[in-house]
Amino acid sequence: MTVAATPARAQSEVTLVEVDAVIREPLNQTFTVIGRLVARQRGDVAARVAGPVAELRVQIGDRVRLGDVIALIDRKRPAWRRDVAAAEALESKASLANAEARHAMAQAGVARAEARLALARQAFARLDRLRASAAFSQARLDDLEQETAVAISAVDFARAEVQEALSLIDQNQARIARSHANLAIAIDDLKDTAVRAPFDGVVTLRQTEVGAYLEVGATVVTLVNDRDIEIEADVPYDRLGALRADAEIRFRFDKGPWGRASVRAIGVEENPRTRTRSVRFSADFDGMATNLAAGQSVFLTLPIGPPRDILSVHKDAITRGVDGVAVFVVNGDGAERRLVTLGEAIGNRFEVLDGLEPGDLVVVRGNERLRPGQTIQYEGQS
Repeated sequence: MTVAATPARAQSEVTLVEVDAVIREPLNQTFTVIGRLVARQRGDVAARVAGPVAELRVQIGDRVRLGDVIALIDRKRPAWRRDVAAAEALESKASLANAEARHAMAQAGVARAEARLALARQAFARLDRLRASAAFSQARLDDLEQETAVAISAVDFARAEVQEALSLIDQNQARIARSHANLAIAIDDLKDTAVRAPFDGVVTLRQTEVGAYLEVGATVVTLVNDRDIEIEADVPYDRLGALRADAEIRFRFDKGPWGRASVRAIGVEENPRTRTRSVRFSADFDGMATNLAAGQSVFLTLPIGPPRDILSVHKDAITRGVDGVAVFVVNGDGAERRLVTLGEAIGNRFEVLDGLEPGDLVVVRGNERLRPGQTIQYEGQS
């Protein structure tokens, strides 16, 4: 605390001065940057199917909710494509049923051919056992051998028909899967003729009109969610050291109270022209302005460094000479000149890095012509 000198009866060599104490105090330096409000959800709402715009239900400034219909695209062609896909799905099912019936018939054919083969082999074996008897006929044996070969060929042919029927079944099952997929796509395309809001927001731009033909991906409107807002600021690269995830800062608009925000993310790309990085802050806007808008300016108070305790001296105590920076320190009824090392300026005080101790009294008035060892007098002197 600065103490003023009072008039005193003193000899001519006594100098009246004011003194101030060297103190230890917490330092929490800050600087101000201008940021802006940004919407976390903002984007173009695009058409998912091609076609002419049949109806546009919103105007610029309209507020929409998630799922609200923004526009309708003509439904005729998507409906026809759905009907074609449904018919193809039914046709594929019918083809599969035919292939399954053919498979069943082929399996029955295999059973009949195998039965005829068994009879032919049985007759051949019976006659072959009669070779030593008068009832044996070589011609008949040759006929039975030929019948057996024909029966074997018939079995092979019937089995080939079974494999062909199985192949047809696989093909028709694939056709069914493809037709079902095409039908699902056609149904989705029909649903997508209603262009819906992907999130809550306000329409900021209409990019088409009724009757205009839209390709897939063409923009219908631009939507901004003004109720999911955060703060963005460009912070100098040499001030980022004091910022960390979830660190709390203060902010305010042009008028109104101060609010609190926290660091959400620090950008990983630096602007080479301004040597700044983008920092995003999550903010609590309760009790503040209600008409928030993306791009609105906001003032942020950011820390220069982590909080710490420092030793400080009043700026009026500083004198400069050829040997450096010095102060006059009270020593008994005199003052001694002492060299000091200073740090950063904090208001009307300087950080002391070396040369002083807490509680030292330094001369802040009358030190301009003070000489080392000169007798001094100040208020509060014991």
